[in-house]
Amino acid sequence: MTEPARDTLDSAGEIRAGEELDVDGLTAYLQRAGPGGSSRIEVRQFRQGHSNLTYLVIVDGAEYVLRRPPFGNKVKTAHDMGREFRVLSALAPVFAPAPRPLLICDDESVLGAPFYLMERRHGIVIRQSLPVGLTLSPELASRLCRTMVDTMAALHAIDYHAVGLTGFGKPEGYVARQVRGWTERYHAAQTDPLPDFDAVAAWLAANMPPERGAAVIHNDFKFDNVMLDGDDPARITAVLDWEMATVGDPLMDLGTSLAYWAEATDPEPARAIALGPTAAPGMWTRAELIRAYAERSGIEIGNVGFYHAYGLFKLAVVLQQIYARYARGFTRDERFSRMNRTVEILFRNAAAVAERGML
Repeated sequence: MTEPARDTLDSAGEIRAGEELDVDGLTAYLQRAGPGGSSRIEVRQFRQGHSNLTYLVIVDGAEYVLRRPPFGNKVKTAHDMGREFRVLSALAPVFAPAPRPLLICDDESVLGAPFYLMERRHGIVIRQSLPVGLTLSPELASRLCRTMVDTMAALHAIDYHAVGLTGFGKPEGYVARQVRGWTERYHAAQTDPLPDFDAVAAWLAANMPPERGAAVIHNDFKFDNVMLDGDDPARITAVLDWEMATVGDPLMDLGTSLAYWAEATDPEPARAIALGPTAAPGMWTRAELIRAYAERSGIEIGNVGFYHAYGLFKLAVVLQQIYARYARGFTRDERFSRMNRTVEILFRNAAAVAERGML
């Protein structure tokens, strides 16, 4: 492995048009309530995310990360800054990959929406392509898969009562509520008729397995939501983007991760939308991930096809919500302009998994 470029995808730059922050207002607020510096702060944007907006805030040379909801947000429960702040506050002392939150602001007069500030972590983020200088050998790929599984299982093993997250979610009836909720969210964000949606929604509703316990779940655990050590890319330095975290069935969390995991033998459309090098030599198959998670967590996994189809279905609805913001003029981010095609592929993939009933 050659030495990777540090912060290749963990770097912040120019702020997108329409997503600027009131720097003077933020400077004044941080001088009153937080790490206020002696001069006007500097703000840059992490431009890779698709949902909550993330900014680098520099105060007298010290770096922090600011999170706020997207402009034009109509789904309040999906962009609740208080929930992110609460789960990170609870997890940071017991789960090393969780960044430490510093302060939260509910006063919308400051930036037009609630926001919170947290510590900045450094590392490598893998997206659709590898960072410059990072070579992923089969041995490193396998170690990285093990780390991903171990990190997810470690999160699920945390006693959520002991860390103060009792009441953070509603674990009873979680599976049924998620199937119903994501179905309703799609209808609210629908822009084009997609016949595969109806078929998958009906299949999920008719094939729900019994719940397998309750745990803190991330709900979007994938390669570009983890940060890797530049010296040892098989070590995770941070887990990012906790906006969908809750307490619920851990196998639903696993299903979401499976939705992002394309294999070398998958049809080309499925491989084309993979977020990460999951089909590279040495990477585990979905079946290997499932076996490793079952061994690490001690949870018996049945009806795997349901969790995989659910993950694809949920991801499709999430992207449809983002596309709807673009189609309705709430964002000018051109990355979202063709996202409806990805939604169509995901529903088609989910329908194929449902038809097979297994991985």
